[in-house]
Amino acid sequence: MPQAQRIIAIANQKGGVGKTTTSINLATALAACGRSVLLVDFDPQGNASTGLGVEDRIHNSYSVIAGSSTADVAIQATQVPRLDIIPTIVDLSAAEVELSDMPDREFRLKMAIRRISKQYQYVIIDCPPSLGMLTVNALTAATSVLVPLQCEFYALEGLSQLMRTVEAVRAGLNGDLQMQGIVLTMFDTRNKLSAMVASDVRTHFGDLVYKTVVPRNVRVSEAPSFGQPVLIYDLKCPGSQAYAALAAELLRQESKAA
Repeated sequence: MPQAQRIIAIANQKGGVGKTTTSINLATALAACGRSVLLVDFDPQGNASTGLGVEDRIHNSYSVIAGSSTADVAIQATQVPRLDIIPTIVDLSAAEVELSDMPDREFRLKMAIRRISKQYQYVIIDCPPSLGMLTVNALTAATSVLVPLQCEFYALEGLSQLMRTVEAVRAGLNGDLQMQGIVLTMFDTRNKLSAMVASDVRTHFGDLVYKTVVPRNVRVSEAPSFGQPVLIYDLKCPGSQAYAALAAELLRQESKAA
């Protein structure tokens, strides 16, 4: 099996920006492109696990970092060929406190997935909507961070806070951490604000912003309630097409960097 080309943390401390939706559907699209992918659900809400229809969560990301399970035992196959998942449970929220007393507290996830990550070409980590110890663990384990950014008024303000955290992790914990990119989500073509925010973000961050923009799409919102990625739920809808395009753009980005 190939070494993991990328361990990508999908992070944004703001909730409701499409972080989990991006994690699920980017992972699905990469798998559909023939890549071997592991999705690590590292958000105590467990929405990535629910969105992929995972019910058995006895072994999970909380038990893995707590040391009561190993990552290889926690891995499950999903309905998507070439896509596996380490699910999570709400108990992961307790880890924010528990990690403070653990040795190597910032490196628990990195140590847990070090060996199994070599089985995959991509590892996607769905981070919680905060900048606490769980997100720090994800950024320490990652080779890069991808930021979903909702096209709304305060988007840039929240992004600058996240970028400071990324820089702090790079300076003190993970010197190899890179910015994978920023993907604009929930773009509403009827709303002038969406276009203004997109223009501002591109002005500030240039080539870090993906050309692909994920639109607001009711099919994307419906898919998780059926335990399916939107690419399986409705392949032809605009949301599915956007995530397929995002995966293709990311793969082109990788090939240029190689």
